[in-house]
Amino acid sequence: MTEKRHPSVVHLSEAPTRTVEKGTRFGFTNRILGHTTGATGLGCTWYEVPPGRTAFPAHYHCATEEAIFVLEGEGTLRIGADKVPLLAGDYVTLLPGPDHAHQLVNTGSSPLRYLCMSTLVRADVVGYPDSKKVGAMGVPPGWKFPGPAWVRVMCREDSNLDYYDGESV
Repeated sequence: MTEKRHPSVVHLSEAPTRTVEKGTRFGFTNRILGHTTGATGLGCTWYEVPPGRTAFPAHYHCATEEAIFVLEGEGTLRIGADKVPLLAGDYVTLLPGPDHAHQLVNTGSSPLRYLCMSTLVRADVVGYPDSKKVGAMGVPPGWKFPGPAWVRVMCREDSNLDYYDGESV
């Protein structure tokens, strides 16, 4: 494809690509579809995860709802306390909250390819139950990944400060 057909249309091969690897456990290539087509309420990203890896640590969102549609390969989805095998053609809804903490691991022998859709919210808090971390992010109107956020914080759950800590009292 050489010319863009319409601002709301993108072919997978035209979408911005990012590859991430961390150690031997985490790794993926993705292509951002939603932001590329001007989405403001619904995000969609194509993922490819190599065998034996996962894209993200187990996590849950407080505001964002996500969904996964498996295109190719197989994996095991940890969702809450359950582990569920997934195959091409499976669709999963991932609701906000700790009961829906999730992580998809490629347990097959070929790449796992899937679409991840999500509501696009301007502020969210994310919990990481295994590592006891909390992430928070707030972004300006019209924000597009990987642009700078207004607020982006990652801390341990137990690093609570007094509300007035650091203020001139």
